[in-house]
Amino acid sequence: MHETGPFSIPAIRDFVPSKLRPWIIIAFVIVFQFSGGLYLAAVNEMVGSTALMQEDIMMAGYASMVGMGLTFAIMFRLKFRFTSKASLMTCSIALIISNLICMHTHSIPVLVITCFFAGIFRMWATFECNSTIQLWLTPKRDLSVFFCFIYLLVQSCIQLSGLVTIYTAFWAKWEYMHWLIIGLLLLVMLVTLWLFRSYRSLPKLPLFGIDWLGALMWGLVLLCILFVCVYGEHYDWYQSFQIRVATIIGTLILVLNLWRASFIRHPFIALKTWTYRSVWLPFILYIVIDILLAPSHPFEHVYMEGILGYDALNVISLNWVVLLGIVVGAGFTLFTFSRRKWRYKTMTVIAFSSITGYLMYFYFGIEYALPKETLFIPLFLRSFGYVMIAICFLTVLSRVPFQHFFQAVSVQSFVSAGFGGALGTAILGHALNGAMKKNAMLLGAGLDHVNPFVSRISAGELYGVVQQQALMVSMKELYGWLILLALFCLLVFLVYESDIRPYKVLHPTYRSIRRFVKHELRMDKKLEATG
Repeated sequence: MHETGPFSIPAIRDFVPSKLRPWIIIAFVIVFQFSGGLYLAAVNEMVGSTALMQEDIMMAGYASMVGMGLTFAIMFRLKFRFTSKASLMTCSIALIISNLICMHTHSIPVLVITCFFAGIFRMWATFECNSTIQLWLTPKRDLSVFFCFIYLLVQSCIQLSGLVTIYTAFWAKWEYMHWLIIGLLLLVMLVTLWLFRSYRSLPKLPLFGIDWLGALMWGLVLLCILFVCVYGEHYDWYQSFQIRVATIIGTLILVLNLWRASFIRHPFIALKTWTYRSVWLPFILYIVIDILLAPSHPFEHVYMEGILGYDALNVISLNWVVLLGIVVGAGFTLFTFSRRKWRYKTMTVIAFSSITGYLMYFYFGIEYALPKETLFIPLFLRSFGYVMIAICFLTVLSRVPFQHFFQAVSVQSFVSAGFGGALGTAILGHALNGAMKKNAMLLGAGLDHVNPFVSRISAGELYGVVQQQALMVSMKELYGWLILLALFCLLVFLVYESDIRPYKVLHPTYRSIRRFVKHELRMDKKLEATG
């Protein structure tokens, strides 16, 4: 860490007050974070008006995240190739075109490709803005402080975007959200033209040497994984030709890409990047976290809408609680992890404990007549724990050498923003369907004409009651398994590097035995030499 000179943004014209310039950049970041190809909060409205399946829209939304993740590896090159003014104008125009296409097209390939490129330009613009104000946020370039701001801003914008989307769709139509974002992007362009100048602090760095083919291959691998996770239940998994083909294609491209990266000069993701412990360990843990947090997608919405009977406005209003958890989690991490320098292990244990509390609260509290206020605590714990663990996992990448740092960020984003959520949802959704069938069969075994209560209820009402009860039992059962997984992870974290770790218990004894054996061997050699 080192001190730097006074903070300034020379790309903004001189007549703009210095204290106002960072806030203009933050306003730009919020607009770019709100923008995107699709707004998944309005997926039900889109399904009804576009005749697309929910899986089609989710696939397009995840494709946007894949584009965002791939951009990290080349962000540094883009920063030094284009001026801030050129980058902001280019990204704004691209996102406006993406919104127009996504609003009018009903073609699934066009929708997915458009969202993929929308994610690229969205991340490019976000990085351009955040890197401009990094020294304003932390003059010592403390990445733990910087990433607290990043996750506070990004996660907060996700929740606020969902709120704005639902309220817009409720009072008007879901297309009006696209028009709102287009208007904000046009405002960003006007402000950029008025306040920014074409300033370049360093010589122009050409985009030579970038492995564009490798980027395309990584994108295709991730899209194949997403296709399997999103459409797996719809096509009955590996009983279908589509899922088998997607798996084979994704595996072949992955093997070919890794083999190609072993001999070309500048691969998009170097094989060395995967060898760092700071890269592969968070990659694995993110998959576990996404599985633990997967109930937020298939369980909570089904429970709130199907059993508790909440409408879309009541469900989306809980985003305010999630937003509060994000703010508190980022603030707690800033105070303890960034300022007090708490250890990664301590922060990980606290975060996993929060996620475990979220699962336990639903396991013990789920019932048919649950007040909405009762859901505040588990949703708060979920967002609090996730933001904390995300900041720590991103900060640990600072241990990776600079030449591989941005590639490591891309690797982590593959699972954190790319396929991790889809994978967790697919695993838990498939488990829920299997548990539903089993429990419905067990619950309905005694509902025959011999039962005196069956004759008093119509067949349709009886079927609905059985399905609802099977859903409740299945959700509680799966919450229980997730709690066991979370407790196992906590036990591993607590034992790791502690005094009761088997390696630490046995290692002193092992060293003593080894020293004794070496001493005896030396004495034998001396006796042989003297004999």
